[in-house]
Amino acid sequence: MMKFLCVIALVTLLSACGGGGGAASAPAAAVAESEPDIVCDGQCALTAEALSADDVKKVLAQAIDQAQALGVDATIAVVDRVGNVLAVHRMAAVAPPVEIATSRPVQVSTGLEGLILPEGSAGDAIAAIAKALTGAYLSSEGNAFTTRTANQIVQEHFNPGEQNQPAGPLFGVQFSQLACSDFTLSGVASGAQVGPQRSPLGLAADPGGFPLYKEGTPVGGVGVIADGLYSIDKNILDVDQDVDELIALAGTFGFAAPNDRRADRITVEGKTFRFSDAEFSDLAVSPENAPSYDSLTIGALIDVPGYGGGEVIAGVRFGAIESGIAPYDLFNDLNAYTFYDQSGQVRYPPIDGSDELILGENRLKANEVETLLREALTIANKSRAQIRRPLGTSARVTVSVVDTNGAILGMARTEDGPVFGADVSLQKARTATFFSSRDSGDYLQSIAVPTRYLSPDLSLKAEVNIGDYVEAARLFVGPQALSDGIAFSDRAGGNLSRPFYPDGIRGNPHGPFSKSFADNEWSPFSTGLQSDLIMNQLLTHVVFAVGASANDVVTGCVEAPGQRLANGAQIFPGSVPIYRGTTLVGGIGVSGDGIEQDDMISFLGVHQAGLALGGAINNAPPEIRADTLSPQGERLRYIQCPQSPFIDSDEQRVCEGK
Repeated sequence: MMKFLCVIALVTLLSACGGGGGAASAPAAAVAESEPDIVCDGQCALTAEALSADDVKKVLAQAIDQAQALGVDATIAVVDRVGNVLAVHRMAAVAPPVEIATSRPVQVSTGLEGLILPEGSAGDAIAAIAKALTGAYLSSEGNAFTTRTANQIVQEHFNPGEQNQPAGPLFGVQFSQLACSDFTLSGVASGAQVGPQRSPLGLAADPGGFPLYKEGTPVGGVGVIADGLYSIDKNILDVDQDVDELIALAGTFGFAAPNDRRADRITVEGKTFRFSDAEFSDLAVSPENAPSYDSLTIGALIDVPGYGGGEVIAGVRFGAIESGIAPYDLFNDLNAYTFYDQSGQVRYPPIDGSDELILGENRLKANEVETLLREALTIANKSRAQIRRPLGTSARVTVSVVDTNGAILGMARTEDGPVFGADVSLQKARTATFFSSRDSGDYLQSIAVPTRYLSPDLSLKAEVNIGDYVEAARLFVGPQALSDGIAFSDRAGGNLSRPFYPDGIRGNPHGPFSKSFADNEWSPFSTGLQSDLIMNQLLTHVVFAVGASANDVVTGCVEAPGQRLANGAQIFPGSVPIYRGTTLVGGIGVSGDGIEQDDMISFLGVHQAGLALGGAINNAPPEIRADTLSPQGERLRYIQCPQSPFIDSDEQRVCEGK
């Protein structure tokens, strides 16, 4: 462990400063609008082209030309839709340092907060890759989201700055797509590989990451860092001229998201999402006039450990088996897709549970897993989407089923579900199953290796023992917490993972699985149990990816045996545990649409599967659900289903009584 700590110390921990990126001023350029009119309805991927090597060069050239006009050096990354790094170009002769910070008034002592990725490392490159991947992964044919959109939906209030509002709807999603995940992949062989690929820093919320589109379908993403700060924007009420965002936007010219699919055309809870504070008319020079990439002499392509980027390569076509995400014959009547390995085999077909020694014949069977996936996909196909255009489109999601060991028993997705939802749906399924088990407290207390954070002089800045969260939960909820078999959905567990309880109410105590906001210990880079569980592994990978160590992370995000939380935990809604009578047998997670849609699809998926199987499986009996608990006098929530959720029906209260 001390070797690990000394390596981490090379990536100096300093106090945070600033937030939201730097500003740039420049004369407006006369720029034609990039093609905004080609739109798709979720079924164009198979006919659309992937990013070619020439496309990648065009994106790079346009971004580099803009950076030169603004008088800054930028590092630019381009990825395809499944996360393959197609190129990373650094304009500076020496890699600049990058600070990870969120402008809290007092330095947060844990998580990624305050980390300095030093000069001469590949810190700039991994920040750009994370931004590019975020733009690609959050977007689909029905919605175009950027890292500025992500910024809006992961903070302690939605919207950020509106006090006494609940946390962002995707609170915690930043700790997904991790390199330690047993689902995301690492492909650095010649050419693009199957995906979804991992991200070096999880999902980014720092403006400067955009999706790239061709023929109305997303084909990748571009990410830029030029201001040396990997951060968030805490004030979304103003309009920034963020240098990272301006340069990245220039790179999207000719590959821009259709106007009607942009985040600023989509509302949630009566609030409009943000897409970008910059438009093409704000650019210093027109991307149309950018010189060819091959004629440029500033900077060079760089190779990033574990990611590539040292040469320009073409992306893979999403929907083809070589992309790792393609049509699934098992559910071809539902227009379903699934995940494929490098040899073209389905990665997670329905299988029996691995927990026979624990459950015997009670374990989930392959036919039950298949039925769960089928019913959840059926519910999704008839449900009205929340975060997609055009209005009236069906929900597009990924569905994961796990057993009580956390083993993956089956995964399937709708065609145009955003890629981020794959890893997240699995995190959700595992989290609900884990916290519903009677030994979850024992498991957390068994994690003997603490999460350690160092000061620049190698002195111990903070040490977190994971078992302390168990004691906090028992003080907050009751002495039997995490041992009494209460059924926890991700909505219920998420209630206990917020920096205010009840969610959003300033001045209230933090939940037992959260850091303290009042004591300046919480930030989007340090959420609590979620981040502390995976931080040793995340930092190990960061040190490898910036080139400071030859040792990459091993598969498995938690320093404890088994798969129970092998890709980390998730703390926003969209999962429920699965029971056989009163016996916990697994969990189902759904991700890709609005959180109420995700809740409903998981809950009704189990209910409908139980009916189809003659009552063989069921949702948690109402008397053991987490909404029977009222910690601190405030009742927990279990699920929340949308009003009039179905496209061709006026049915209301569809989850009531089930």
